[in-house]
Amino acid sequence: MRSDDADAVDTRLGARLAELRTEHGYSLGELADRSGVSRSTLSRAERAEVSPTASLLNRLCAVYGRTMSQLLSEVEAEPAPVVRTADQPVWQDQASGFVRRSVSPPHAALRGELVEGRLTAGADIAYDRPPVAGLEQHIWVLEGALDVTAQDTEHRLGAGDCLRMRVWGPTRFRCAAPEGVRYLLAVVRP
Repeated sequence: MRSDDADAVDTRLGARLAELRTEHGYSLGELADRSGVSRSTLSRAERAEVSPTASLLNRLCAVYGRTMSQLLSEVEAEPAPVVRTADQPVWQDQASGFVRRSVSPPHAALRGELVEGRLTAGADIAYDRPPVAGLEQHIWVLEGALDVTAQDTEHRLGAGDCLRMRVWGPTRFRCAAPEGVRYLLAVVRP
């Protein structure tokens, strides 16, 4: 069962997605063509009838030229200089088993942010493109194991390992541990 907080975030997120489409002058059909997401799915996401998946948000972020964290920060409260654990926004993609905690939310004056990611055992998330071409990412595995594929190269990461890369094309994150994986993602916009 979903919490009222999760429903409220989905409602604000849907409204923001509709605003972005209007700001860019796209019809649902045009946005569907640009993102590869069906018109009906886009419409349902904008009306908060469905909770968008990480993959769907990534496709829309690529069209709008922003990171997922930037998009989600637009529907979250303005970040304070110190973000207490209890105040770090959490977003969950129940379909894929991905939980995202915005440890250090994006800020207009800063290019970097920190995200804690958790994937359940067997979770597999494929992104067909980066939200922003050339995005710098540092993935530090805290617990478990993670397989990351970028530029047709697969990297197996265990606890304590860190992968540094710029993202230009498709990426894939797979939980390689039976107990799940927890990792820190440092994102730096170009």
